[in-house]
Amino acid sequence: MEKTTPSIKSHLKAHMRDFGLLFALIAIMAFFQIATGGILLRPVNITNLLLQNSYIIIMALGMLIVIVAGHIDLSVGSVMGFIGALAAVMIVSAGLPVPLVILVCLIAGGIIGGAQGYFVAFWRIPPFIVTLAGMLVFRGLSLWLLEGQSIGPFPKEFQVLSTGFVPDVFPAAWGAALAELVGARKFNVLCFVLGLIAAISVVLMGLKKRSRDAEYGIVSEPMSLFWARNLIVAGALVFLMFKLATFRGVPNVLVTMAILIGIYAFITERTVIGRRVYALGGNEKAAKLSGIKTERLNFMAFVNMGVLAALAGLIFAARLNSATPKAGFALELDVIAAVFIGGASMSGGSGKIIGAVVGAFIMGVMNNGMSILGIGIDYQQVIKGLVLLAAVFFDVYNKQKQG
Repeated sequence: MEKTTPSIKSHLKAHMRDFGLLFALIAIMAFFQIATGGILLRPVNITNLLLQNSYIIIMALGMLIVIVAGHIDLSVGSVMGFIGALAAVMIVSAGLPVPLVILVCLIAGGIIGGAQGYFVAFWRIPPFIVTLAGMLVFRGLSLWLLEGQSIGPFPKEFQVLSTGFVPDVFPAAWGAALAELVGARKFNVLCFVLGLIAAISVVLMGLKKRSRDAEYGIVSEPMSLFWARNLIVAGALVFLMFKLATFRGVPNVLVTMAILIGIYAFITERTVIGRRVYALGGNEKAAKLSGIKTERLNFMAFVNMGVLAALAGLIFAARLNSATPKAGFALELDVIAAVFIGGASMSGGSGKIIGAVVGAFIMGVMNNGMSILGIGIDYQQVIKGLVLLAAVFFDVYNKQKQG
């Protein structure tokens, strides 16, 4: 028998965390857009916002897996800095080819993550201790590699990891005509077309999921709420890509992020290994008794985190065009905060990739908006700390209320 669709009020109450996160991002962006006099959503600032937060978002994907599995990784900022230093020594000092260096650095990140995961998974040493040690070790190794100095600049082919843009494949006349139509100096047609495709895809995938849920008798959200949510997301995508189209188009790093977000969302939501990670974080003993190889899964969670931290380190170094001894300092705090703000549970077993991405954007918009307003770094840290505390309190309050 087909189940009835819940009311809007009851559905919002049951999914308060997800909708609250979306509304919070919209409200924060609206506030800073007004407070900065429209600077926040200018095309050049949106591009800077994406570049500044790309490495945070990339590491947040891996951190979510680690936290869902019931662990934490305090070393990601130091690993990121170390990989950037390693790349600088290999490219600038040793003159090795860029593709080889990128491959070696990603493998090195995986080995670092694996070394830490080995102690956590097979020796049962608390991840807080293991990764705290890793944070100190790789911070020291970065200083040793760089000898306390910055190394750069990097060749252009390495810089494109972060600062490059996807070229427009459409005729220049089309871009000129559209630029004149919208009153811009130039217009990247490919960028806008990709935005339209992304927006349509969001709606179609939502309809497909709703249809599949109906086949299995799963209760869906009210149709009016479904369309409101999807149209907001689709409209935001079109608006974002339109803004980017009037500047320099699609940054290479945005393509990298989009691919990674899609892959990790698919893995966590649609695959057996994704379900096993959630089971591991929910109750490790029960997961082990059900036949899940928990040690191997814990080990792989840290390997994955190491590879993503290495990729973030390469992108960060490419953006700065140099490797510095202080690269990645305290960035692990922003990454962890983004995941918790995005709805991940402190006890493991729950959290979504999209939530971590939205959480990272909330942190990024706050950092960017407060910097534009000239708010000092001291006040910025206080405000970010309070936001994190509020997010965790909200999570605990909801669990106690449901319990």
